[in-house]
Amino acid sequence: MTIKYTPDHEWIQLEGQVATVGITVHAQDALGDVVFVDLPEVGRSYAKGEVAGVVESVKAAADVFMPLDGEVTAVNEDLRADPSTANKDPQGEGWFFKMNVKDMGQFDTLMDEPAYQQFVKDNA
Repeated sequence: MTIKYTPDHEWIQLEGQVATVGITVHAQDALGDVVFVDLPEVGRSYAKGEVAGVVESVKAAADVFMPLDGEVTAVNEDLRADPSTANKDPQGEGWFFKMNVKDMGQFDTLMDEPAYQQFVKDNA
């Protein structure tokens, strides 16, 4: 299992061709208490960078972007029922959706953990 990060503060965990996507710890810290999530449509294909969902908190609303080209295969219905899971366990039970990756080469362009931590530090 390899986890990478986007400049838009999504994480993506790859297992074979299937990837799980959510928001980072940094993103949920910045947002505050998450009160609503709008998840993408299962079966729909999205392009890298396309808005795939929305997360709303008591402070703000933020788009959730598709980290890679691919098709959404599942959404986290538990997150829809209890959006605060995105705060409690953002890189675990608070995942947003699963997808089939169309172009595996795009995965290599994302940041690893040290690069993402430096990105957050440099953009604070």
